[in-house]
Amino acid sequence: MDQPTVGILHPGSMGAAVAACAATNAAAVLWCETGRSTASVERAAQFGLTPVTTLAELLDRSDIVISLCPPAAAEDLARDVARYRFAGLYVEANAINPERTKRIAALLEPHAVVVDGGVVGSPPVRGKTPTLYVSGPPAATERVEVLFAGTAVQTAVLGTEVGKASALKLAYASFQKTSRVLVALAVGMAREHGVDQELIEVASRRTDSYLSEPQYVAKTAARAWRWGPELEEAADALAAAGLPPEMLRAAASTLARWDDAKDGELTLTDALDRLAQP
Repeated sequence: MDQPTVGILHPGSMGAAVAACAATNAAAVLWCETGRSTASVERAAQFGLTPVTTLAELLDRSDIVISLCPPAAAEDLARDVARYRFAGLYVEANAINPERTKRIAALLEPHAVVVDGGVVGSPPVRGKTPTLYVSGPPAATERVEVLFAGTAVQTAVLGTEVGKASALKLAYASFQKTSRVLVALAVGMAREHGVDQELIEVASRRTDSYLSEPQYVAKTAARAWRWGPELEEAADALAAAGLPPEMLRAAASTLARWDDAKDGELTLTDALDRLAQP
């Protein structure tokens, strides 16, 4: 099979790193620099991505397009792509609920072939090996597997139904991210009463307790601007399944208190102080 040209839409920290892995088996990896921030330009250059000036050029040259953007932008981005009648393989890899993924597939078909994707794990840098779960037409998911073969991005096929990969991603995120929010609240409460060190000591006696890793609270704060919308998506998925969404919406509301800490370098004290402000 000839090496494809790949387009990455909105390469953030995850998208740029995933795109760099795709470059191993691709002829080129393109991104559209128009309207993007200086940080995006620097990130794309760091990962060796090839800039183009328009979305039309990216779509015209790409055989495979990977969408990895903030959840709220996923459908608008897909509509932009649909206007150009993109006829290649579209990997919808955003942290969105299954119903939104299906709507995006409906927007892009029949011109494009859509694969549902969900990345579980940290960006593939410094030895990290996330898994890209995919579902969709067999020939299309096989192309995704070939694209990432031998790279730090592992792939796993969940079947042919669009929505399965999105569901797995959000099911995992609902536990993992809400657990980190609960750690922040527990440590914040304990700190207010001067027993935070004792809390950590109690937690350290248990195996694999997130509560024994309070230093991760600062990382949670820095990622809150991305995690909150993911939990809102997960809450929507719970509601669609007839399950109560209130816990995840509350966690998303808590994360919103850290929105201004976007990708910042915070200490645990900084993060807890910001959390305590109304």
